[in-house]
Amino acid sequence: MKKEKTEISARLPFAVSMFIFGTIGLLRRFIELPSGVIACFRGLLGCVLLLLLQRLRGKKPDGASIRRYLLPLLVSGGMIGFNWMLLFEAYRYTSIAVATLCYYTAPVMLILASPFVFHERLTARQLVCVALAACGMVLVSGVLDGGALPDGTLTGIALAVGSAVLYAAITAVNRKSLSRMDAYDKTIVQLGAAGVVMVPYLALTGGFSGLHLTALSAGLMLLVALTHTAIPYAMYFGAMVRLPTQTVALMSYLDPITALILSALVLHEPLSPAGLAGAVLVLGSTILSELWGRKKQ
Repeated sequence: MKKEKTEISARLPFAVSMFIFGTIGLLRRFIELPSGVIACFRGLLGCVLLLLLQRLRGKKPDGASIRRYLLPLLVSGGMIGFNWMLLFEAYRYTSIAVATLCYYTAPVMLILASPFVFHERLTARQLVCVALAACGMVLVSGVLDGGALPDGTLTGIALAVGSAVLYAAITAVNRKSLSRMDAYDKTIVQLGAAGVVMVPYLALTGGFSGLHLTALSAGLMLLVALTHTAIPYAMYFGAMVRLPTQTVALMSYLDPITALILSALVLHEPLSPAGLAGAVLVLGSTILSELWGRKKQ
């Protein structure tokens, strides 16, 4: 009975964190700054704010553990920075719905990589999930709708798929090398690395030149760092340890569902019937892969 109450009390903060993550694409539309700059400051400010939240909880990072896993932490953190940048750029070129659905093919990409990364055999069920996701991607892209695609759509899809590849790689590094590390310590270092890795990239590409920071963009940047990075990550990790793994996997899909709904209601970016069918295939294939994987375990 006590365990059930603990799980019920953990569901709300976890669901809230997923809802918050699902709104970041909407905010990106109103921040008039390059995607690399947003990723840089999101990482740096998120790292500082999450570190402050940890101190308020009376905890300090485990220095010995961080030093032990420093290389995979820095590698995965660097990938997070570029992962964010590509996804934020995808939001600029195509609809939030299309970019989000392309991004959520990452779990299926991880399935394809599992024989090489984790030495796991691909099952027939997993291959079915891959095929469903591929069909869904084609439908979501709009190439079968007839007529010319809106300008930038294919660029946005390519950027979102690139972001998904990085997301799958980040997940692989975390599973393979960082599974024993404290979740808060790991995230603090990774967020910091995500911000720092953007600095030389922006310096080399001229991303800092000619920046015009409006009050709206500055306010939204702080909002992204606080309410879309530090606070939801703290809620996410705090609730995750009290929930069954399968519940965590399934409730994570509140993120893309929220993004799809807001895309339609706020920005008036509805999917075509074929796109809706593709959304069902993409999200359905990843949910099925989670369910079958947990059942096997």
